[in-house]
Amino acid sequence: MDLAFLHPLYEHSGPWASVYVDTSRHTESTPHERHLTASAMARELERQGADAATCRAVEHAIEELRHSSEPHGRALFARAGEVVLDPALARPPQGDWAEWAPLPRVTPLLELADQDPVCVVAYIDRKGADFELRSGLRHEDAGKVAGRQYPVHRTASADWSERHFQLRVENTWEHNAAEIADALAVCQEETRADLLILVGDDRERRAVHERLPQRLHDRVVEASHGAGSRLLDDDVEAARVEHARRQADAELERFLAARAPDDEGRAGAVEGVPALVEAAREHRIDELLIRADGADTHREVWIGEDPDQLAVRRTELKTLGEQHSWPARADDALIRSAVATDAPVLVVPATDEDAPVGGLGALLRWK
Repeated sequence: MDLAFLHPLYEHSGPWASVYVDTSRHTESTPHERHLTASAMARELERQGADAATCRAVEHAIEELRHSSEPHGRALFARAGEVVLDPALARPPQGDWAEWAPLPRVTPLLELADQDPVCVVAYIDRKGADFELRSGLRHEDAGKVAGRQYPVHRTASADWSERHFQLRVENTWEHNAAEIADALAVCQEETRADLLILVGDDRERRAVHERLPQRLHDRVVEASHGAGSRLLDDDVEAARVEHARRQADAELERFLAARAPDDEGRAGAVEGVPALVEAAREHRIDELLIRADGADTHREVWIGEDPDQLAVRRTELKTLGEQHSWPARADDALIRSAVATDAPVLVVPATDEDAPVGGLGALLRWK
């Protein structure tokens, strides 16, 4: 999961209010219930020591949800009287709750936000293509390609005089496929789509697939629907879920293999809080792995003002020259470091009980 959307949370120091609100239940009394939730969350933050301005900002933001028809919920992150980030959730949280802490509580967000791959669906025919951007929370146009419009159909005649015309048809198909592939590659880069779904006749899909850059080939899925149809949400969701599962399995296998030391005794992956803290200080985390129910996720570490200022013990930060320090959860501190160095995170299912040990691990940028 790309954590770039979390950057606003680490541009300012804490403490932070983190609030998760369930909006999945809608009844005739929903506006009144939202009002009660807003008051309860503000009181809870005040009880934990939050300043009055931040409590008011959170209360107002939840009040604004009174008439919302959001199907699942919303997370709110606030400080200094301002709600800085309020992403919608793809799954409802387990009840409404709030926490006031030195760092934002974002690990629950990684489980509840839309983790399924963002994808571009390309509806391809011989004349061009239409692109759609699909995710769990979005469904919008993403551009189109109008290639050469003539000639695109072969004739039924096998007469020698038709050879030149047939060649022109072939050239048109090849030109349009290349143009579609180029535009799709640009679209993927702009949208940061994880998955490309090609829809159309076999020949047109294959022609575009072959002309895509090599770096995108493992992101492509071909659908057998005719070019004139539109994929149902269930079709897209199935492709996204399957792609996410394959990618997660591959990354976990890579992590497990990298844990073994090489001939020089160095490993390409680490687990356990002390090793992860050292890797974060050295900017070596290439991908962070989190199993939310792991025992190490809520282990206490110490942080400074900057993302690479963290330690297992407070005295370590003083040794490193950091004058100000605060206790924080290990998962939140490591996520802050990952965001600062543009490292993605992989949320490991709770069923993978042995990896990573303690629930926290990382692939390293170098050994």
